Amino acid sequence: MTAEAHAKSYYAATANRHSDYPSLSEDSSCDVCVIGGGYSGLSSALHLAERGYDVILLEANRIAWGASGRNGGQVGSGQRQEQDVLEDMLGIADARHLWDLAEESKTVVKTRIARHKIDCDLKPGILHAASKPADAADFEPYVEKLAREYGYAHLRSVSREEIGAMLGTNRYHGGILDSDSAHLHPLNYALGLAGAADDAGARLFEASRVTGYQDGAVCRIACNGHQVIAHHVVLACNGYLERLEPRLAGKIMPINNFILATEPLGEALAGELIRDDVAVADTKFVIDYYRLSADRRLLFGGGENYRRSFPPDIAGFVRKYMLRVYPQLESKRIDYSWGGTLAITLNRMPDFGRLSSNIYFVQGFSGHGVAMASLAGKLIAEAVAGTAERFDVFARIPTRRFPGGTLLRWPGLVLGMLYYALRDKL
Repeated sequence: MTAEAHAKSYYAATANRHSDYPSLSEDSSCDVCVIGGGYSGLSSALHLAERGYDVILLEANRIAWGASGRNGGQVGSGQRQEQDVLEDMLGIADARHLWDLAEESKTVVKTRIARHKIDCDLKPGILHAASKPADAADFEPYVEKLAREYGYAHLRSVSREEIGAMLGTNRYHGGILDSDSAHLHPLNYALGLAGAADDAGARLFEASRVTGYQDGAVCRIACNGHQVIAHHVVLACNGYLERLEPRLAGKIMPINNFILATEPLGEALAGELIRDDVAVADTKFVIDYYRLSADRRLLFGGGENYRRSFPPDIAGFVRKYMLRVYPQLESKRIDYSWGGTLAITLNRMPDFGRLSSNIYFVQGFSGHGVAMASLAGKLIAEAVAGTAERFDVFARIPTRRFPGGTLLRWPGLVLGMLYYALRDKL
């Protein structure tokens, strides 16, 4: 089989050289078969191999072909939901566990980058920008709450005047600067994880699409006309799960996000746009998120759709969102534009669990996956090794199915998203 190439993105154009992994071409056996070659699959393979397990990873296309090679590159603090929401949802104890695990997720990313010398343009800082006055009013109490109750001292509130100077736009009403968050080149980070997993002894296969599997005391995975026999299976397919596992598909919704990269802007203009070279994410429901590349392009993500196809003109689709923030870029060339598919859950929290004693799944990172999917692999390795308490903190989060199942979830989601998109404009 032939692997589909990476999307024609800025990331693919600036990817580090990496190995071409073979396609599965014979029957094989292993301790753990990981299905999916994104962050969660690669991290699982790496952590398991380091524990001495014989691991096979099967990726349908190229390593990090999906969202892990196309995303905004933000390594954020906390979960996708804020701590007060989690406290109401799960209680103080589990909310605290989830905060601590989120903190660990950032450490996992930074430590792996340092340990394996992954060249991925890691830089500190994310600035959360208030799109409405009411959002800005909520920022200061939340900063105080995290400092007082969670001991997190890396946040500071930013006034409307200061954020205007930091970002070269009058669009925002205030902000929170998180100095312990980070941003990076997502594809190069994923390729670095793949290289580390390979070095640790995991067997990675590209162009190896899994078409089905049978569970039991021993699992049989069908791929490329061959069979992999494994004692454990990790389902790490996320937005590309499709029909492989119907028991999970209804708990996630694949949606599409889009990013563009301008021409290089030069030091002066780039510094006017993002003075401190941090990543930015606003508070709209359908967020704008952006940062500068290593060669001083603006990488701007904006808009999404809920169909199986991308817009025919992705650059034009995203450019209108960029110009609302930075009209001064009207004359600048767009060199790259691309889309990617991620999976969201109804509660916007990741969906971890087990389908049986030896089949694990992680999915639904809801746009917060660089760090959390990296952590997921560590927690899966712990669980396979017999210590599942930390994995089960996530598994206890109630994850409802989308109404209507996989057939009718799309119309309901579109109506809901249109409602929130309208609220963004008010």
